[in-house]
Amino acid sequence: MTHGTIRAATLKDIIPMIMRQYNCDENHALKLFYESHIGACYSDDETGLYGQSALYIFSLFMEQKMTEQK
Repeated sequence: MTHGTIRAATLKDIIPMIMRQYNCDENHALKLFYESHIGACYSDDETGLYGQSALYIFSLFMEQKMTEQK
């Protein structure tokens, strides 16, 4: 499986979690994710983040968002 295929498969689980958390639509959830540092790391093959579970990536995303609010 290619990295892109793995990312797409995992992203289908991450985005609904963001949608539920922020009560937003899919496009807004994608924007929130890909404009975040975690989204950038997820897109970068060098980090290997794409190989982690959706729940783990979501928890990193939420941790980043909580840190930004402080």
